[in-house]
Amino acid sequence: MTVTPTWGPMRSFGRIKSRTLKPRQAALFDTLLPRVAVPDPKAGPIDPRALKPNAAEVWLEIGFGGGEHMAEQAARRPEVLIIGCEPFLNGVGSALRHVDERGLENVRLHAGDARDVLDALPDAGLERVFVMFPDPWPKARHHKRRLVQPETVAAFARVLKPGGALRFATDWKDYAAWTLERFLAEPRFRWNAERADDWRVPPADHVTTRYEEKRLGDCAPVFLEFERV
Repeated sequence: MTVTPTWGPMRSFGRIKSRTLKPRQAALFDTLLPRVAVPDPKAGPIDPRALKPNAAEVWLEIGFGGGEHMAEQAARRPEVLIIGCEPFLNGVGSALRHVDERGLENVRLHAGDARDVLDALPDAGLERVFVMFPDPWPKARHHKRRLVQPETVAAFARVLKPGGALRFATDWKDYAAWTLERFLAEPRFRWNAERADDWRVPPADHVTTRYEEKRLGDCAPVFLEFERV
């Protein structure tokens, strides 16, 4: 059985490699990645429970960067399976190092477009999704490349269980407003914020990364939490 893509050919990310991989990271692509890689999502559906049969929950992180947030969340919750997607090969190399050094057995990686994994996941198969500081594509002519689009919001609603949660974080004001508008237009999601601190203050289980600390955007980090209803 093959998976039918629901997206156009346009990517929501830029370059996939910048500098030469460090020797240790390059070696982990050969030794560790084959063991922790998710099956090819273009070859057919992915059963998350087959990746870790005893997993209490299944979480998905899209665009894990260097893997700091994903690795810390996995270390805190070893009973949870975390599937991480990242097309930037240097980031995958960094994540592999974190997995190796911390001996994480509950992380599975996809070194490519997360939208392919979304297509291959079953309905209502996830408890949580993280989209942490995605590429903001700040120029108006590039907004069509942003990850958050009506079709991706619909895909998130499909793969999350009722009561599941999606956390989106950005330090770009326009992207926060853009995301809020598109999630509020999807009746299967609810935004439970009641006061400004609900999006200005990091959630209790948030993991601050070196990327976040650089403050490359135009505002303080905004945290939007949506519930699948």
